[in-house]
Amino acid sequence: RTGHGTGRPDGAGRSGPGAAGTCRAAARAGHRFVNSRRRLRSQPSVPSVPRAGRDPRPAFFFPLPDESAAMIRRPLLALLLFALSPLALATPAAPAPVEGTDYEVIADGRPFAPVKGKVELVEVFGYTCPHCAHFQPQLDAWLARQPRDLNFVALAAPFGGYWTPYAKAYYAAETLGVAKRSHAAMFAALHEEGSLPLRNATAAEIAPFYARYGVDPARFLAALDGPAVQERMRRADEFIRRSGVEATPTLVVNGKYRVTGRSLEDNLRIAEALIARERAAR
Repeated sequence: RTGHGTGRPDGAGRSGPGAAGTCRAAARAGHRFVNSRRRLRSQPSVPSVPRAGRDPRPAFFFPLPDESAAMIRRPLLALLLFALSPLALATPAAPAPVEGTDYEVIADGRPFAPVKGKVELVEVFGYTCPHCAHFQPQLDAWLARQPRDLNFVALAAPFGGYWTPYAKAYYAAETLGVAKRSHAAMFAALHEEGSLPLRNATAAEIAPFYARYGVDPARFLAALDGPAVQERMRRADEFIRRSGVEATPTLVVNGKYRVTGRSLEDNLRIAEALIARERAAR
């Protein structure tokens, strides 16, 4: 499993972010000294102040008629108005996504949890993945701008190894109704605060985190190994395999398209275009 900007599986099983400014110095041109007397002889003397009673303008100056001046001003005014118009200031449209480069078509693909009248976007993520932690604020800001007909689904990848405890923790939080409230904080606890271990976390270590959201540790532990979590893990694994997801974070649009952009920002651009395509096809 290879790629750029993604969490990958490692030996634990199916498990596992500027352009330099440049400046150019201006060259200094050399100056040649000229004999002052030679310069005075070679250059005609021109009075700096016009003589009284004479027109200071050169003999070849002819004032333009009012009509001619107006003809010159009109095109200039038109150009100025165009330059300030919304059309001229508009941002160029983003290029359309290209199959094989920006996304892959999923054979016999179907949504994970279809909702009538909505387009589904699935994010396959892992709490232990640093790229997912980096992506989360961007994704949240992007989702806040999307229409109400977008059904967003987050799936914790059960890739095995040290991915499994936190995948189960996410699905347990879903069943207990605290997944959304605790989602960003879990990333922070793992990747910023270091208050939770990234590898080989036990259920007893994770339970106190959810106690901050009103979940009794005993209740969390019971949910962690309950049938609802097991079913969510099974369905997530099935969807991830069917969709060909091998890394995190990965976006899947309506179960049909797996986004394969060159960066996290590019993934959102591609996903938005594919969502618009699915919306138009309804």
